[in-house]
Amino acid sequence: MNTRATHFLRIAGSAVLAGFLAVTLGAAAAAPAQTGGGTGPHFYSGVAVDVSGPVNGDVYAAGQSVTVSGDVTGDVIAAAQTITISGRVNGNVRLAGANVTITGQVARSGTIFASDLLIDAGGSVQNDIVATASTIRVAGDVGRDLLVSVSDLRIDGNVGGDVTYASPTTAHITAGAVAGSINHVQTQQPSAPQISPWAAVLGWFLGLVYALVALSLLTVAAGLLVPRMLTGVTDRLLPSPWRALLVGFVAAIVVPIGLLVLLVTIVGAPLALAGLLIWTVLTLATFLVGAHYLGRVVLRSSPHPVLQSFVGGLILIVGLQIPVLNILVWLAMVFFGLGAELLELYRVRPWRVGGAAAPAAPSATAPQPDAGQVLTGEPPRQ
Repeated sequence: MNTRATHFLRIAGSAVLAGFLAVTLGAAAAAPAQTGGGTGPHFYSGVAVDVSGPVNGDVYAAGQSVTVSGDVTGDVIAAAQTITISGRVNGNVRLAGANVTITGQVARSGTIFASDLLIDAGGSVQNDIVATASTIRVAGDVGRDLLVSVSDLRIDGNVGGDVTYASPTTAHITAGAVAGSINHVQTQQPSAPQISPWAAVLGWFLGLVYALVALSLLTVAAGLLVPRMLTGVTDRLLPSPWRALLVGFVAAIVVPIGLLVLLVTIVGAPLALAGLLIWTVLTLATFLVGAHYLGRVVLRSSPHPVLQSFVGGLILIVGLQIPVLNILVWLAMVFFGLGAELLELYRVRPWRVGGAAAPAAPSATAPQPDAGQVLTGEPPRQ
């Protein structure tokens, strides 16, 4: 067993275990204890499954915990977080779980995927065991060969055949516990790729150039398309930036919590999804608001919105590329931007019904000019 085969075995085991656990979590809760009976395959599912009676045939079980305490004439195929085989199985066992314990007798072989596997004292597998696990302890009996991929292997019981294990560490095997040969396939932990400082600097520089080009195009487009909107929002920042910071900070905490509360309800879920979409757009727009605000602060003498957005965007992009400082810049951009946007929305209040009041109708008692007075421009007679 080479290193590539060992990695494949680990990946395959993880995939099978994940699939079985997905079935387990989706299974409906059944009776906590079940007994077998009759012939043919038997299927069990639930939170806690206990096959306590004799079963004439194969057993298929899935649940949070599966215990086979009765006698099974066929095979046992099970997936659960915790699996315990304490009865007698005349066939094979195919198990996938986080913790697998065999305290009974398995007359044939076992194929096991687990995080922790224990063949307890008094437990036995009369033929072979093929397994992948993080830790494996064999305190009982294995009749023939043991073929495993493991991080920590301990054998205190008896293995009648050969032991082949792939592991980065040496197993703890009691003297005389293995009748055959012991083969250790040394696996190496994947080493982290070595990146030269020059490559890291080049990567950072290319990322900066890309961000400057792409985001600068975005700020220029915003300055061309929505200059009045950017000016209106940043007008909330220029006279009172700390007020906008307070509003944005409070909203960044309160709004996501409120949307989450609505999302878990049945009635409010559509409203929460709509609110989440609006909130996402507002958060993304804080970059444009922050860029335009910085441009207005730096270029006070230039009223052109495109130039202001472009220069402010360059400053903001560079700040977002500097390690450690980029966190502070991002937080300030989001909090100030959200606060300014919300203050502008409150000022405009687009949710109001109706606009300005209609002009009042002329009074019935007021004198009305006749046609001649209109033509000559004379004032109306009282």
